Amino acid sequence: MTQLQGTLSILVAEDDADDRVLLSDAFGESGVEVAIEFVADGVELMSRLAERDASASGVLPDLVLLDLNMPRMDGREALRAIRESERLRHLPVIILTTSNAELDIRLSYQLGANSYVTKPRRFDELIMVLRSLERYWMDIVQLPSSARREDA
Repeated sequence: MTQLQGTLSILVAEDDADDRVLLSDAFGESGVEVAIEFVADGVELMSRLAERDASASGVLPDLVLLDLNMPRMDGREALRAIRESERLRHLPVIILTTSNAELDIRLSYQLGANSYVTKPRRFDELIMVLRSLERYWMDIVQLPSSARREDA
């Protein structure tokens, strides 16, 4: 049963401008209906989440894609802050990073990541990963009503 219908809202924390373009292009090629917004680090991520939560609609993103290695506030710190927040802790957070280090994987799950995905090296593999994420989060899982988009 589809929990999130229509466009999937994704907030991506990624400091590398080339990776942001690559992700944007890959979502476009994947056929996934997505409203994607980018921030460059954990500080911007937390600020954007606070803005969305405080807005009149109060609509948070359906998913957060989080890189680990970013300036100012890295992905680990941002994940910790999200999980410590009563208003944000329900958000699905997927780590999407170049690191495949066991320590990063273990720590991310200990901090409350929902999934850990190592960025594929090839564009066609990235498209397949994004399609899989979309299928999983839109068609397979059931989320609490507070995590669903208001316009669904």
